[in-house]
Amino acid sequence: MTPSKTVNRIALSSALAAALLATPALAEATTLRIAHVWPGGSLIDRELFQAWAESVEAASDGRLKVEVYPSQTLAKSDKTYESVVTGVADIGASAQGYNAGRFPLTQVAELPGVSASSRQGSCILQSLQEQGHFEEEYADTRPLFLFTTGPGYLHTRERLIETPADLEGLRLRRPTPVVGDMFTRLGAQAVGMPAPDVFTAMQRGVVDGLSFNWEGMKTFRLNELASYHTEVPLYDLSLFATMSQRTYDRLPEDLQQVIDDHSGMEWSLRAAAVYDELIRQGREDAEEAGHEFLVIEDALDHPDWGPVLQETIDRYLEEAGGEADEIYEAAMALREECTA
Repeated sequence: MTPSKTVNRIALSSALAAALLATPALAEATTLRIAHVWPGGSLIDRELFQAWAESVEAASDGRLKVEVYPSQTLAKSDKTYESVVTGVADIGASAQGYNAGRFPLTQVAELPGVSASSRQGSCILQSLQEQGHFEEEYADTRPLFLFTTGPGYLHTRERLIETPADLEGLRLRRPTPVVGDMFTRLGAQAVGMPAPDVFTAMQRGVVDGLSFNWEGMKTFRLNELASYHTEVPLYDLSLFATMSQRTYDRLPEDLQQVIDDHSGMEWSLRAAAVYDELIRQGREDAEEAGHEFLVIEDALDHPDWGPVLQETIDRYLEEAGGEADEIYEAAMALREECTA
């Protein structure tokens, strides 16, 4: 073989190899790791995060692989957001309230009376995000979608809470510092802990009760321990699913588009649909178990609970300062639109 033919064959082989490597179908897949706090196998794990992973993999023709780490196995609930910032996880999902003081504007959407369901709260929160109200709070990551749990009520082991005065002397797990401050003002001992730890704490008598939404009562099996339920809406916990900006920036444009297509209001409302179903199931479980209920209608106008809730709102807005009043007004203005 002549030297020129050898050179041509080598050049052709090199060109073919380069073409094959450049073909998306044959390119090595990128693996994304999701860290979240909900139990593995729970409806939220299956119908939200596993479903998101499967949809992303399909839309990317397998070029994106998604590994889901539930139950705090990759990052603890209060470290999940930071794990995305530092690159331990590519995507993280948890509650803003587990990061004290980090998301004061986002948590305006948690105030009593803002929303009456996960769907309404998620729509309000995601709308506020898309309006640009929270840009600084998430500047170090790329939010995929924000959502809420639906209203959180009071659940106790030994007796029904009828008025705010009944909280005095009780040890109560508080979901957020805002609710914790309310408990403290009413003479209760507010105990902070992540949701996955509450069952053991109640079982051991560390707490007498808690403030939680019906989804949490179902997901974390707390209806097995708390038999008294006062449905006064104290808060609506905000939640995030956010992505490492560095991870996103490393993706080619077409795969960035896949992520963008799996972000925003559609997935916020998909999360809410799972939550609202679990809310229905959680309350139904308590009813079937013969538990005792007290429903506080029109809580903000209630003679006993109204002043307590309004003081909570006023104190938070004063402490958050700045844009908090504007965001609260925007949230309240979205209530009707997000009820449809």
